[in-house]
Amino acid sequence: MPSCRSCGAAAGALVLDLGEQAPCDLFPLVTDPGPDPVFPLRMWLCGSCGLAQLVEDPGTAEEPAGIEPRALTEQAADAVRALTEAGIVRPGATVAEYGSPHGGSWLPLLRAEGMRETGERADLVLDCFGLMHEPDQRAAMAARAERVAPGGALLMQFHSLASILAQEQWNALRHGHFAYYSAPAAVALAAPAGLRPGRSWTFPLYGGTVLLELRRDATPDAATDELLRREHAAGVTDPVRVAGLGHAAGAGARRLRDRLTDCAGSGRRVVGYGAASRAVALLRHAGIGPELLPEIVDISTAKHGRRMPASAIPIVGPDTLRGDLPDAVLLFVPDLLAEVRAAFPELAGHAEWILA
Repeated sequence: MPSCRSCGAAAGALVLDLGEQAPCDLFPLVTDPGPDPVFPLRMWLCGSCGLAQLVEDPGTAEEPAGIEPRALTEQAADAVRALTEAGIVRPGATVAEYGSPHGGSWLPLLRAEGMRETGERADLVLDCFGLMHEPDQRAAMAARAERVAPGGALLMQFHSLASILAQEQWNALRHGHFAYYSAPAAVALAAPAGLRPGRSWTFPLYGGTVLLELRRDATPDAATDELLRREHAAGVTDPVRVAGLGHAAGAGARRLRDRLTDCAGSGRRVVGYGAASRAVALLRHAGIGPELLPEIVDISTAKHGRRMPASAIPIVGPDTLRGDLPDAVLLFVPDLLAEVRAAFPELAGHAEWILA
């Protein structure tokens, strides 16, 4: 029986079970024949605080470094502009950052605005997709709260569970990501650390990303009140609603496999783009291997010469999209569409884009 990584409660419900999956941070060499290790991949929703969370984790090493997508850097710049207008980012103030192992740092942008990085307590403690990598959610939030200087704020950025539900992004679940936050669950997580919600901002990144201000003396503004109301209405704390991700997983996997099978049957060559962690469970759940998707293009040289875990699909460099042009490109990260189209103009009018 799981216990909540945030509040410790044992009451809850299993809402998504993707079966035995390879770790998403394992990219074996293409010469490694396997078999690859697999582990249960399940999501549990706490019946007390509403935190959606990973049940088991194999504790494997981090994946080879990816290249930061332009959509992520653009969102960071948009957020810094909003925080500057709000008076949170200001010259002379101090900042401490908890970043994600998969994303870029905001520190260069903040230094350009005159902020100073510190290893002590800071006026601004920034967590950009970092907290979800912590197995002990309550302890990790307490550690971040302790870094907030008097009068300061913790800014917590997360991919919203409400967006995951609305867009049926079931393959957001992965080993190494221990929590999937709704705004209500984030507020509940912050409360024992003495932090309360203030302002909030939303961005289109990943289909819906929230930046939440947390302070010791804050009160929610109108936008945050509306965010909390809207996410409650979306069912983020309702196990029946969240369990809809399981139905979406089965239907989505079947649709993708049928699409690639039809392409293969008609002689159309499809390649993948973006050897992302979210692609690992999708490929295995759909039973897709090199016979339907012979290769996946990624611009990260750290992944070249490697393969996707479990599905054994080779990862290749971008020259594949400049030589023998494919008939279709399966894009695993929809946020990359504009960036990839601009980088490979030769595909225009030739290749169909399939969004996974």
